[in-house]
Amino acid sequence: MIIGYYPGCSLSGGGIELDLSVKALVGVAGVTLREIDDWNCCGASAAHSTNHDLSVALPYRVLSLAEEQGLEQVVAPCAACFSRLKGTHLRLERSDELARKMADIVGRSYNRTVRVLSLTDFVRLLLAGGLADKLTHKLTGLKVAAYYGCLLSRLPQCTVAEDDIEDAERPTSMDAAIRATGAEPIEWNFATECCGGGLSLSKTDAVVRLSGAILADAKDAGAAAVVTGCPMCHSNLDMRQGAIHAAGLGGSPDALPILYLSELLGLAAGVPPEQLGLNRHFTDAMRLTRGAADEARSAPAAAGGGGS
Repeated sequence: MIIGYYPGCSLSGGGIELDLSVKALVGVAGVTLREIDDWNCCGASAAHSTNHDLSVALPYRVLSLAEEQGLEQVVAPCAACFSRLKGTHLRLERSDELARKMADIVGRSYNRTVRVLSLTDFVRLLLAGGLADKLTHKLTGLKVAAYYGCLLSRLPQCTVAEDDIEDAERPTSMDAAIRATGAEPIEWNFATECCGGGLSLSKTDAVVRLSGAILADAKDAGAAAVVTGCPMCHSNLDMRQGAIHAAGLGGSPDALPILYLSELLGLAAGVPPEQLGLNRHFTDAMRLTRGAADEARSAPAAAGGGGS
């Protein structure tokens, strides 16, 4: 299976762990990712608040390139990139006038044939395609809070797959993937609350307050880790825990590892944690490899086998 890959800007910088873990995961699943040649920024950083035509033209060009390169499905692991690409695709489907306008602005055609996948869509596709059978290093006993944030739960037209009846107000698409690893998805109250997102640099006090509330609720519910699919959410929850605790927020002072969904599945597939990028986190995520996960990972070697 060949799937188009749109890494976007963040996966080569602040979200490099997401890039590493997605690529490690497809290696286990036997899927080929083909990066869109000559891709550009999707505009998630500021284009939508600066110029409407630009905010549509940037993802339009990416979709046009993917279609031209024969890519029927494209995964955009970054939740913000997914939102811009999928949202643009839906707008173009609903408006021939907008499609003609973008073709004139960008100088390229787009016949609206590309299916855009989020990280959760992509993981579900891999699990159905046989990845579930390769998750042999079970993370039994690990309680995980599935954190969707804003961009993986809004708008419903973007975030709920065509064949899905998931409630966008109470998403559960990560739960099956978490269970497939042997971990336990917990019930908690802040799964779709905003972490502060784009205010990360301009209003850090708001980010500390919002992210602190998310961490506190996850801890109160018994989570040993939080799993997300958004580099911005990951950055706020992972990088700012020191500031959150210094402000007396975030519940107990204990650090809480923040993982990408692809990292969690990679651990369950026996991928070395450094290959997944767990050693790059601000908040210690390597602790998850020193308990039950470490014992599970070493079990095949003791039996004469080996991990991937």
